[in-house]
Amino acid sequence: MPTVISFEAFASFLTYFAVALAFVAAFAALYMMVTPHHEAALIRAGNTAAAISLGGAVLGFTLPLASVIIHSVSLVDMAVWSIVAFTVQLAVYRLVDFLLRDISKHIDEGNVAAATTLAVASLAIGAINAASMAY
Repeated sequence: MPTVISFEAFASFLTYFAVALAFVAAFAALYMMVTPHHEAALIRAGNTAAAISLGGAVLGFTLPLASVIIHSVSLVDMAVWSIVAFTVQLAVYRLVDFLLRDISKHIDEGNVAAATTLAVASLAIGAINAASMAY
């Protein structure tokens, strides 16, 4: 039996999808402004460590964003919880920076092990953040 999608449901999908994409783009831009290293330039230069660390941060933000989309009651609710998710990802960066002593320098130098540690921390905390936002 085919499912028919209503215009309202499709409009809601488009709205949430567009707003979510805007949040991801804003997160990536702000994250790159906050970190001392220049991810975009490093990635263009072939720095794998920069790509891994940025990718982990974006995915770590996107996981709770997806949870927020599922559980939010409005776009304002989604926006508020997205800011929480962004703040948590910045805290992860700061914690790993503290633990590994200047993560930015390691990423600049192409240290894939350090970047992977940051990416995994971002993903792990992003998953916990997403689950915590479900209630």
